Amino acid sequence: MHLILASQSPRRQELIRLLGYPVAVQVADVDESSITHPDPAVNAVETAVLKATTIAARLQNRTARTLIIAADTIVALDQQMLGKPVDAAAAWEMLRALRHRQHEVQTGLVVLDVRSGQMTKRVNTAVVTMRNYTDEEIATYVASGDPLDKAGAYAIQHPLFQPVAALTGCYTAVMGLSICELIRILDGLNIPRQADLTAVAAAHQVAGRYFPCPIYDQLLEKSSETC
Repeated sequence: MHLILASQSPRRQELIRLLGYPVAVQVADVDESSITHPDPAVNAVETAVLKATTIAARLQNRTARTLIIAADTIVALDQQMLGKPVDAAAAWEMLRALRHRQHEVQTGLVVLDVRSGQMTKRVNTAVVTMRNYTDEEIATYVASGDPLDKAGAYAIQHPLFQPVAALTGCYTAVMGLSICELIRILDGLNIPRQADLTAVAAAHQVAGRYFPCPIYDQLLEKSSETC
């Protein structure tokens, strides 16, 4: 079996290594703006589907079992989709709009079995409350360059800015790929679990602060049942 991650995101590459399987990385390089569905959750899933099918179309060897994993993350404030800021000014605008408010992060996830054509689709919704950070903190964060490749102009895992006050949902989904949901999908496809759940739990914390995940708790319950 071969696993392919359809993403150039270093965060997704870091998370997928928690599966415990070797994973190849291929960049889909698709036009994400071609997906225009107004519902952020549907948009995220359709974009992930576009990435997965684009990679699948390139593959020559279809005899070995190959799973393509693709994800897309959209930040939605009052149903307005916030993508990656085009420049520092746009990052400023997004961070000010999000400050001290609640928004949703929709993360679409697709696992495509190339040989059979079976496609599993999921969307994880996380409700995020941002802390009341100052303009000075925004300035420092924007100057670091970190917001420019992030949906909504922030990284939940940034150890200094730490923009999030509260979270309901899967922390790793907000990072860009719900490793918990992915493990659950692979369980359903009867792929032997090799992930170290202790390491998965550690991925849900930043600067010593742990964000509980309901999906992770379900993974623990299944592990207890099989022991």
